[in-house]
Amino acid sequence: MARKRYSDEDILKLLREIELHLASGGDVAAACRSAGVSDATYYSWRKKFGGMAKSQLSELKSLEKENSRLKKIVADLELDKLILKESLDFLKPKA
Repeated sequence: MARKRYSDEDILKLLREIELHLASGGDVAAACRSAGVSDATYYSWRKKFGGMAKSQLSELKSLEKENSRLKKIVADLELDKLILKESLDFLKPKA
């Protein structure tokens, strides 16, 4: 079976479809089969995106983007700190 990559918006839409199927009295296996995903995929998506609205999804994306930007800044600062420390050790007179 070929693997598909779903966008986050598509995942939210599929989760809503499955939830509607479950609310009408269907079981998880049949709902997942009708959506074209496996049970395990449904449960992992529900764990990650369960109860999330589109506005919350966009906020999550922006927070993840900001977090990666801040991690890069911290890595650059740590590198600068290491370079300065090594240059200071090199310039110290040896007694």
